[in-house]
Amino acid sequence: MSFSDHFSAVAADYAAARPEYPPALFDWIASIAPARGLCWEAGCGSGQATRDLARRFDRVHASDPSAAQIAQAPKLANVDFVVEPGERCALPDASADAACVAQALHWFDRPAYFAEVARVLKPGGVLVAWGYQDIVVPPMLEAVNDAFQSMILPYWPPEREDINAAYAGYVWPFPAIEVPKFDLGVEWPLARMLGYFSSYSASKRYREATDVDPVATVRQQFESAWGDAPMQQLHWPLFVHAFRKQY
Repeated sequence: MSFSDHFSAVAADYAAARPEYPPALFDWIASIAPARGLCWEAGCGSGQATRDLARRFDRVHASDPSAAQIAQAPKLANVDFVVEPGERCALPDASADAACVAQALHWFDRPAYFAEVARVLKPGGVLVAWGYQDIVVPPMLEAVNDAFQSMILPYWPPEREDINAAYAGYVWPFPAIEVPKFDLGVEWPLARMLGYFSSYSASKRYREATDVDPVATVRQQFESAWGDAPMQQLHWPLFVHAFRKQY
């Protein structure tokens, strides 16, 4: 099965630069699952969410179609990292307590994935999908960040619009579960933020199309605007959707 591979070429950058999700999100996922035996995480990438799921479930089946991404994943005793698409899972029927997708559902063939989730989840099992929208920077960085984001805007793949819409309009397979509010915020140095920008699929496509690194183009402006503080507070609007398979 083919897939939209926007990240294999930047797998190491992706693993190093992406923000960590709030622990409260994973505590909540574990609290709504019928048990904590097995979680299937499709589109796991290099394991940003996998580590936290592994702390709360006895076993995690973490899958991604990109071998390069899986190669960057951490070694975890209770996690099976496998190269397979989200639309086809090696787990048996009615075996998982939770199915999770972090910042990846917009790349999937959703009807096929949802059919596989319905097969793999136990009765009462939960599907949780989440993502985060554009970075929110401190006021002194807004002008240069706006200029950078405008530069790469035409190079985002069309699926990015699904993130901007927080997955509005998706046809979900099960009844919804009410989701509490979660916050995604970090304190990062400038180098980490610029590394995050380099890991964008749009930055990769810009480099391929122009032979110019868009992050290098604006690095000096960011350095000037950043000031003397070693760290700055950054934020992303985080959205979460959750559903329960009926008995």
